[in-house]
Amino acid sequence: MDPFLFFMEVLAAWRITHLLAKEDGPFDSIFLLRKTAGAGFFGSLLDCPYCLSLWVAVPFAACIAHSWKEGVLLWLSISGGICLLEKLTNKT
Repeated sequence: MDPFLFFMEVLAAWRITHLLAKEDGPFDSIFLLRKTAGAGFFGSLLDCPYCLSLWVAVPFAACIAHSWKEGVLLWLSISGGICLLEKLTNKT
């Protein structure tokens, strides 16, 4: 496992998670997506970066995993990295 590749995947996954959960996006497109999702499952998922990190991490882990066991570990590790970055960059 290349540590640099893992670090880049965590950063990219955090960026997507943060964009979907906290930002309005270009032309308020992400804001409209969250508004359309409403208060149901998808709406609450888009409100919580920690919950969202589990879903965003899946394709990133799948891209570099060599086995399903490694994929599960990478999935949780990438999600954990997203959570750490979110904590470090949270202003409140």
